[in-house]
Amino acid sequence: MKYLYLILAALLMLCLAPMPYGYYQLVRFIALVLFAVFAYNTWRQEQRPLAVVLGALALLFQPFVKVALGRALWNIVDVIVALGLIALWWFGQKKAGSD
Repeated sequence: MKYLYLILAALLMLCLAPMPYGYYQLVRFIALVLFAVFAYNTWRQEQRPLAVVLGALALLFQPFVKVALGRALWNIVDVIVALGLIALWWFGQKKAGSD
């Protein structure tokens, strides 16, 4: 499950490249599903603030009611979120190693 953080981060970083519009729609749908799953799992692990952030990201990336930020701002959001996902994976690995 933890590797899904890295996969989603890679998909978001690929959004920086010029891709067909369908790719962006697919990434938004995948991000919605994965962020919802991540939020649910962190909520069950009693990590409420992180679960709220992940839930908000699910709403931001959902493809049904688009949030029009413009390409440049979306690129910044994609990079920040991808780095955050990598950090979550990294600290999850360190925590699993210390258990």
